[in-house]
Amino acid sequence: MALKLVQRLPLAIRPGTVFSVARPACAACLWTSTGRCILTGGCRRLRPVRGSRSLSALVREPSFVVPHGDSIPRFRLTLQRGPAAQEEEQDFLRRLSSCSSPAKVFKLLRSAEAVPDGAAAAALHRVADLEREEESPSLRDPSVLEDGAIRALCLQLERDSRLLSDSALVSALLACTRLCLDPWSTLMVRLISEGQERLDRGDLSVGQLCTLGRATLAVEGPGGAMLEEVMAQIQKPGPSRWSLDELVAVYQLLRDGVAHDGKYRDLLNAMHAHAVTATPAMDEAAVSGVLGALVNLNQTQATPLVIQLCKRAVRHVPRFSDEQLAAVLAALMHFGHSDRYLVEAVERRVAPAAFTCHAETLTKATQFLGRRNILSPPVLDAVAESFVYRADGYSTGQVARQIAPFGKLCYLPPNAGELFRKVEAVLRTRFSQFQPRTLLGLLHSCILVERFPVNFVSKVFGSFFLQQLQEDGNGMDRFVLAQLTQLYMTVKLECPFYEGPRLLPKYRVKSFLVPGRSLETPVDPHLYTSVKAGLVDLLGARSYFASKVLTPYCYTLDVEIKLDEEGYVLPASHDDVFKRIALCIDGQKRFTANTRRLLGGESIKQRHLRLLGYEVVQIPFYEFDKLHSKTSVMNYLHQKIFPHSYRLSW
Repeated sequence: MALKLVQRLPLAIRPGTVFSVARPACAACLWTSTGRCILTGGCRRLRPVRGSRSLSALVREPSFVVPHGDSIPRFRLTLQRGPAAQEEEQDFLRRLSSCSSPAKVFKLLRSAEAVPDGAAAAALHRVADLEREEESPSLRDPSVLEDGAIRALCLQLERDSRLLSDSALVSALLACTRLCLDPWSTLMVRLISEGQERLDRGDLSVGQLCTLGRATLAVEGPGGAMLEEVMAQIQKPGPSRWSLDELVAVYQLLRDGVAHDGKYRDLLNAMHAHAVTATPAMDEAAVSGVLGALVNLNQTQATPLVIQLCKRAVRHVPRFSDEQLAAVLAALMHFGHSDRYLVEAVERRVAPAAFTCHAETLTKATQFLGRRNILSPPVLDAVAESFVYRADGYSTGQVARQIAPFGKLCYLPPNAGELFRKVEAVLRTRFSQFQPRTLLGLLHSCILVERFPVNFVSKVFGSFFLQQLQEDGNGMDRFVLAQLTQLYMTVKLECPFYEGPRLLPKYRVKSFLVPGRSLETPVDPHLYTSVKAGLVDLLGARSYFASKVLTPYCYTLDVEIKLDEEGYVLPASHDDVFKRIALCIDGQKRFTANTRRLLGGESIKQRHLRLLGYEVVQIPFYEFDKLHSKTSVMNYLHQKIFPHSYRLSW
C-alpha cells in the first residue's frame, strides 16, 4: 500500500543524478528515521554536480540521532481517550491559541512532557498559521522547522502513526502539507499510507474525509486517485444527512480546488438547498466560511442562500473576527447584496474599532460601502481619522481602496485637510511602489472631490508611466483611457497654473459613456421618457431640444436646449447659439443608495459642464416622481429651466 502511494508522488531526486557533499546536513534532515530532508525541494547538502558524468558518489543518509541534553525535548504523545484526556487536550489548546509566535509554541511544547495526539497536530497547524501568509506557497522563515521541539514532535508522530486517532492522523497530515514538508519524507509517507488504509476501511467521518481530502489535494493535485476516493465516500450519505460542521467542511474542500472546471455541480446544488434550511443554526465561523466558499466557487446562482446568509450575518457582526468580517464583506460585494440592517451592524462594529481592527478588514468595510453606493459618515469619518495615523503601515492597494469610496460617494470627512495631506505624503514617499492602475484610480478618486494631485500628474502623463499602463502589450482598456482623459480635463479646467506635460491625443477618449464600466451613469429610460413628454408640452415641439448629445468635451448631455441672446428657445439644429442649457435627468442610480447625495462621477460632470459654459439644470428623480399630472409637470419644468421668465399659456 505504501509503495502504491509513493509511486503517486513526484520524484524529488531522479535516478542517476550525481551529488557532492556541499555542506553538513541541515537540522531538518534529522527529523525522520531515514534522515531525508523534509523541506520542499530537499536541503542544500545534496547538490547536483554538473559536467561530472564519469564520477559516481554514494551519499549515505544519516540515521536519526537525538542529541543529549536539552537541545531537543523528550516527550510522548498521549493516545488515551476519555473525559480526562479531552480535558487535558482542551487545556493545551487554550494555551496554544494564545501563542503569538512560533517561539512561544515551541516553549509550550517544551513545557509539556506528554502532548495529546490531537493537540500535537494542532501545534503544527498553529506554527503554519503564524508563518504562512494567505495564499502564500511557502513559510516566511523556513528555519522555524529546525527547532528541536518541532523535530521531536514530528518524530513521535512518525513512530506512533498507526496509534493516532483518525482525526489526529488526518489533521497532522494536513498540517505537514501546510508546513511545506517534503512528500518523500518518511513522516509524510507514513501518514499518507496510514490515511489510505483507514480510507479503504471506510471508517472516516465526513469531516475527517474533508481534512484528508485537503491534504491529498496539496500532495497530488485535483486529479489524484486518492482524492477521487475521498470524494466518492463523502457523497455516499448525501448532504441532507450531514451535520452543519460537515456541510461547512465540504464547502471548504470544494473551495480549495476540488470543484474545478465545473466538477461536482450536482453536489453543490444539493448542498445549497440543504444550506438554506441550515442557515438559522450557523455560527459566525460557518457563515463566513460558506460565504467565502461561494465566492471562490463563483456560485452566482445561489442567491437564496446568499440572502439567508446575509440575514444571519447581521446577528454575528459583533462576534465576527476581523478575518471573518472581511470575508463576509468580500462575499457581499461579489454577489452585489446588502441590506439596511447589515449596514447598521457594520457601522456599530467598524466605526469604534477603526484604530485597532485589521487593516484589510477596515479596507473591506470602506470598499463595501463604495461598491454598494452606501454613504455611511460614521464609518468614513472613522476611516479618515485612522488613515492619518495608520496609512504608513498599509499596503499601496489598501491605501487606494480606502480612499476610493470618498471619491465615488463624493464625501469629504471633517478632517479632509489632514486626510489628503497624508495621501500626498504617501504618494511622495511610495510613488514607485504603486501598481500603475492602482495609482491612476487613486488620483482619479481625488479629483472627484476637488482634490487635485498636480504634483504627480506630470509623472502620470509621462511616456514611461503610460507604457506601464499597457497590459501585455495589448493597449489600454477604455475605462483606463477615460480616467486619464478626465484627469487631463480636470487639470485643464480647474488647475490653470499647471504647466507640466499634456496627455497625448491618442490616449484620450471621445466619450465617457461606454458599455460596461463607465465614468457616467446612463440616464434612467423611464424617467427620461416622462421628462421628454413634459418638455414637448412645455416648448411646443420636439424639435426645440436635443437628446443624448455628445459634447466635444466627452460628456453626454441627457437633454440640451439652445437659447439666443434674448432668451428665446432655438431649434436643436440651430448653430448660432448664445447660451446652452444642459438638463441632467438624475435617476436613483446617480445618487448614493441611502441618501440624496449625487455620486462623485455625476458631481464632477456637472462641475465641468458649468466651467465649460453650460447652464446646468438638475431634474432629480425624488422631485419629479411627486408630479402626477401634465400641468404639474409643465409648471415644474418651467420653474426649473426658466425660473425668471413669465410663461403665457398656449
